[in-house]
Amino acid sequence: MDLLTIIGLIVGIGAILFGQHLEGGQLATLFNGPAMLIVFGGTLGAVMVQTPFRTFIRSLQMVGWVFVSPRVNIQGMIDEILLWSRIARKDGLLGLEHVDDTGVDEFAYKGIQLVADGNDPVNIRSILDIEISNRELRDIQCAKVFESMGGYSPTIGIIGAVLGLIQVMGNLTDPSKLGDGIAIAFVATIYGVGSANLIFFPIANKLKAHIQRFTQFRELIVEGVVAISEGENPNNIEIKLHGFIG
Repeated sequence: MDLLTIIGLIVGIGAILFGQHLEGGQLATLFNGPAMLIVFGGTLGAVMVQTPFRTFIRSLQMVGWVFVSPRVNIQGMIDEILLWSRIARKDGLLGLEHVDDTGVDEFAYKGIQLVADGNDPVNIRSILDIEISNRELRDIQCAKVFESMGGYSPTIGIIGAVLGLIQVMGNLTDPSKLGDGIAIAFVATIYGVGSANLIFFPIANKLKAHIQRFTQFRELIVEGVVAISEGENPNNIEIKLHGFIG
């Protein structure tokens, strides 16, 4: 569980609510069903229009990364690569054909099989780099879904404010109906700006941080398997790969 995300949400939203209380306002005034429907429904609809279906679904699946950080065992991967390098040094590259794929990272296993098949180091790097680039691009597009939400929601909030003001202007002769229209107008703006800066943009940026970490992890794998294919000494490989540990 990513405690920093939970604490951040509590601090951010709590500060707004507590500030409202200190100013003498009632917290209930910040909860408005129509304004919520306009802002979040409108934002979701706009993003669905611009986003391919598969990207949209995957972006929803990736939200979990914000609360439960995906684990990347860099040291464990280094140990695995060093084991493979010693096997290659002892039994030759063909010895890697018998590497058990149980519990092994899928990308790493693909790389070591390319080595076992006798591919040229340049070709191995090219094949794996293409996969890294494609995975990173796909995941970044998913993170940009939330970035787009952060861009749309303030504008949708303004639309909600205008709709509320239209209601106000249409009921100037009936003071009893003015309150609801004014509430929608201001609360919709708060929802739009608040959700963009407290939810959508932070989610997008945290996802990008995780994506960068995954990319670095895969680059470590590429360096390791290419070094094995070039017949580098396991000690040199270990020194090189430890440079990825920060």
